[in-house]
Amino acid sequence: MSKKVLIISGSPRKGGNSDLLCDEFMRGAQDSGHTVDKINLSQKNVGYCRACYYCRSKGGKCIIKDDMAEILQSIIDADVIVMASPVYFYSIDAQLKAVIDRTVARWLEVKDKEFYYIMTAADDTSAAMETTLACFRGYADCVEGAKEMGVIYGCGVYEKGEIKGTSAMSKAYDMGRSV
Repeated sequence: MSKKVLIISGSPRKGGNSDLLCDEFMRGAQDSGHTVDKINLSQKNVGYCRACYYCRSKGGKCIIKDDMAEILQSIIDADVIVMASPVYFYSIDAQLKAVIDRTVARWLEVKDKEFYYIMTAADDTSAAMETTLACFRGYADCVEGAKEMGVIYGCGVYEKGEIKGTSAMSKAYDMGRSV
């Protein structure tokens, strides 16, 4: 059965390490016959949630007019959501955090999703990724019917492209194929 896969790349660098893992995941999912859309947050304009709750009285419409309405609709429509981020001070980056926070406008419509998480860090231990993974899981805990399907750690990579040729690349492709 073909699924709608949405990949949200929080990498501020197009072609950065976490972004390259997204591309491999996408290639694997497409090779398995799934429909895949990838959003590069570095190319989007997404403001932070102001907690004004305008969305409550306006049927889920946000007071901020930016790219988030389109992104949120893609999240709602997807069967599978892949979230990717470089590790910034043991957490996800600001671009992806803003998107997660802004789903509040229609968060009850985000349900029954399969989640995959991709993280990269200069630190060469997976222990450095645990708090970042907790951020992803915290969001999924708020999504009714969410299922964690896979996690990819790209450890010990800092410079753009260092992830190439690592086992994380083949793991990303294989995980995409297994969707």
